[in-house]
Amino acid sequence: MKKSEVDVAIIGAGPVGCVLALGLARGGIRTALIEARAPRPWSRDQMDLRVYALSRASQNTLHRLGAWDRIERTRACAYNAMQIWEAGGKTRLEFRADEVDELDLGHIVEGALVVDALVERVRATPDIAWHCPTALQKLEINDEAAELSLEDGTRISARLAVGADGARSRVREWAGIQVRESSYAQNAVVAHLQPEQEHGRIARQVFHSTGPLALLPLSDGRISIVWSTRPDHAEELLAMNEQEFGEAVSEASEHVLGALTLASERASFPLRRLHAHNYVAPRVALAGDAAHVVHPLAGQGMNLGLLDAAALGEVILDARRANSDVDDYLVLRRYERWRHAENLAMQSAFGGFNQLFGLEGPGVRSARGLGMQLFNQFGPAKRLAIRIALGLAGELPELAKPIL
Repeated sequence: MKKSEVDVAIIGAGPVGCVLALGLARGGIRTALIEARAPRPWSRDQMDLRVYALSRASQNTLHRLGAWDRIERTRACAYNAMQIWEAGGKTRLEFRADEVDELDLGHIVEGALVVDALVERVRATPDIAWHCPTALQKLEINDEAAELSLEDGTRISARLAVGADGARSRVREWAGIQVRESSYAQNAVVAHLQPEQEHGRIARQVFHSTGPLALLPLSDGRISIVWSTRPDHAEELLAMNEQEFGEAVSEASEHVLGALTLASERASFPLRRLHAHNYVAPRVALAGDAAHVVHPLAGQGMNLGLLDAAALGEVILDARRANSDVDDYLVLRRYERWRHAENLAMQSAFGGFNQLFGLEGPGVRSARGLGMQLFNQFGPAKRLAIRIALGLAGELPELAKPIL
């Protein structure tokens, strides 16, 4: 039986876990990164169905960790504007990068490419012990350490265990951390389509009473959609033939890009809201989807998770520089206070926005239209909204701050 000792053991080698491991390694923190499944290989010939809308804060973080250059030069699509409107409505909100003196509002990037670029950096970093593929079988917390038993027989003793293992986090369960969880009563349908007209590097979102349809620009000229809708409607969309599906999306998008043709497989998944009561417990911390899951309408889930990783890494490194233990509960509470309230506010805002456009009635529609008109005309509010979308509002970790 192999036995090792590290400062921090991270369970989950998705983008959040990898960013935390790389950030800690910059400060000489010995880290073990554990992942049950080998990462899905990125393919140059086939674009991944899962895409992320990475904010400027996420870009800054990935750049400082040495992963962004590969992502940007391989296959990333910068978008310089965002348009939002209600189906059948006359008012369209538009947010442009030049309104806040930025070149773009973010990048649409494949999930598999982000993971591939980060894992490449992880495997080349001596202070990170890579345990993959092997699952965590047991986690025991005692007065001295967090004791981890892996499926391959390895045992790891760590000062701190971090759950970056997703919405169904076993680390969270073993730590006894409770969550508030509920269903949005929607499923998301994802696919790539070829538009008749050029997407112009604009991200678009049209709200229907059943949920929002997002159309995200891809680097090869196609668009990626995320259609949040009733579960029965999602099943209908998956059962359609290719022509019927393309016509359905074209109609739902009000032909903003002309006729759309299905150019990939389709997938669907249920949407749920989740937020942990606490992000930390003795010798345990949660980050990313293990701590919170938000509605995908604003594309901020991954960005919030990367901010968690950057903030937790900064708190741990600050503790080490101050000769404090990385598992000191007061140290971990600083991270919880930093991220818990901000994530909860964002989750509430996204959920409320989704519910607002689900309300029907002529008076409600008129009020929404008037509100959108007024918002369009109020420059300070628009600029603040753009900075929030860029991830540049609020208290930022050092890794996420603008690069001068």
